[in-house]
Amino acid sequence: MQFLDFEKPIADLYEQLAKLKENGEKSGVDVSATVGEYEQKIALTRQNIYEHLSPWQRVQLSRHPDRPYTMSYIERMCTNFTELHGDRNVKDDKAMVGGFADLDGETVMFIGQQKGINTKMRQLRNFGMANPEGYRKALRLMKLAERFNKPIVTLIDTPGAYPGLEAEERGQAEAIARNLFEMVKLRVPVICIIIGEGASGGALGIGIGDRVLMLENSWYTVISPENCSTILWRSWNFKEKAAEELKLTSEYMSQFGLVDGIVREPLGGAHVNPDEMANLLKIRIKETLVELRKIDPDARIEQRIDKFSRMGFYEEH
Repeated sequence: MQFLDFEKPIADLYEQLAKLKENGEKSGVDVSATVGEYEQKIALTRQNIYEHLSPWQRVQLSRHPDRPYTMSYIERMCTNFTELHGDRNVKDDKAMVGGFADLDGETVMFIGQQKGINTKMRQLRNFGMANPEGYRKALRLMKLAERFNKPIVTLIDTPGAYPGLEAEERGQAEAIARNLFEMVKLRVPVICIIIGEGASGGALGIGIGDRVLMLENSWYTVISPENCSTILWRSWNFKEKAAEELKLTSEYMSQFGLVDGIVREPLGGAHVNPDEMANLLKIRIKETLVELRKIDPDARIEQRIDKFSRMGFYEEH
């Protein structure tokens, strides 16, 4: 198990518990009662820590190396996933995955950013940062789903669209803008879910839907706390303050009306019990699809446009 810095009290208890079990095995003494006490103490400590998480701590959780990524959710929630490749223009972007899958008897188009689970895969997936061809592939798959009247679910987890020179040369901004323009007009139900990091246009490129949901320990904002700190204070040392000021957590996003709901995670985060997290997400997706199917496509498009048009507020002085 990997622990974050604020989880040190939990890590210490696990270390003590491991030593207790080891000593019990060596000595042949029954330590089951003491083990039970330690397990209860771990549960209480975890609950106390997670009841008072700061925005920066939630950012850390969203980046936990054991946190489930897009393919993990698809594999746990669905069967018969058929991945589709390429934008029919440049190449297949490995940072963006998508395809049809069977969700309890219903065919759904799943699209999402995919991060790697080790160093080699992170490089292959470009750390979840899609190039223009990734967003063009996503749009191609959305149009395919619309043609066959299949709902779309997007899973958002990216530190941002890839900012390299070659991405800009191939039209990164245009590709994202085209997706925003086209997604708002899709005639099939669209559910967008931030499962980890939801940064800037990289998230928005697959983030226009009838319902936008966030996992409890995900974040959604125009810029990462580190980059915000660098711009405002010329240093990364104020990233915790930047996270607080950006109001990037799911609770704030829900209060501002920028997302439609929060999917609660198992205590300790999605990585503690990926199967339970996938099941909770699956239930929420199915409930939301039932709700959206009752709405006429034209009315759904109007509601989608109206929802995003109302976002944002300002004060005149």
